[in-house]
Amino acid sequence: DAVADAVAHRNPPADRNPSSAEMAMCQPYLLRQIALLQPKIILAMGRFAMQALIGSTEPLGKLRGRVHALQGASVPTPVIVTYQPAYLLRNPNDKAKAWADLLLAMQTLQGTG
Repeated sequence: DAVADAVAHRNPPADRNPSSAEMAMCQPYLLRQIALLQPKIILAMGRFAMQALIGSTEPLGKLRGRVHALQGASVPTPVIVTYQPAYLLRNPNDKAKAWADLLLAMQTLQGTG
């Protein structure tokens, strides 16, 4: 088990969103971490993780609930998109959706998703 940030070593003032340049600069490092770890599945938690891992700018809500492929990977790795934990603290009604995403991740690992 491992945790990685889409934009590493970032301490944004006033908790601003990362810029596209920051995300692009960190993309090779993120993909290298993934290549070294060789995860069986990736849970992309939040919009920026989703963008970095599957390369989509669609709203997160439209992309969750299905299995995606890791963009730029040499080995196919399934990616499940879900909400960021901080978002769930502010929007507890979406916790059931996040739980469904976790179940999808487990089913995918077991080969039934």
